[in-house]
Amino acid sequence: MEKSPDAFRTISEVADDLDLPQHVLRFWETRFPQIKPMKRGGGRRYYRPDDVDLLKGIRHLLYDHGYTIKGVQKMLKANGVRFVIAVGSGDLEAAEALAASNAAQETTKAPEKIEEDHLVGQAKAPTSRRFFGFGGSSAEAQSGVKPPIGDEDKTLLQEALYDLLECKRLLDQVR
Repeated sequence: MEKSPDAFRTISEVADDLDLPQHVLRFWETRFPQIKPMKRGGGRRYYRPDDVDLLKGIRHLLYDHGYTIKGVQKMLKANGVRFVIAVGSGDLEAAEALAASNAAQETTKAPEKIEEDHLVGQAKAPTSRRFFGFGGSSAEAQSGVKPPIGDEDKTLLQEALYDLLECKRLLDQVR
């Protein structure tokens, strides 16, 4: 029997729908405070349709677009839940409209100093760029001078450091 689109879903139903293990959904709950399944007796989770749509958006950004968890967290903070849901559902017109309205709201606020580690909406660079130019170009090799690390490379290094620290934390929990 098929459930209605408005019905609540169990964690196993959501995991099957998103083709993810259940523990990944539980982990995402710890990283994304916007994911708030209703919990019943015994801690059983029931996901609302909006929760499932948000999870689809997060999965899409992480797995299909290569964002890091930290990058998706920043995107949620900057653009909101509706934006991530729209991106996950493929509704690019709605996502662009939400991004434009968020940008319009930002221009009416007092300007804040944007630090390098608060860049939002940057996907991971393609694999060839993720090695920060190691091996260098032939001009660099001939001159022997290496250019300073750019802002994009600093951001990639910060994301890599965050990912490594998260892996260490998870390994420490297992030990």
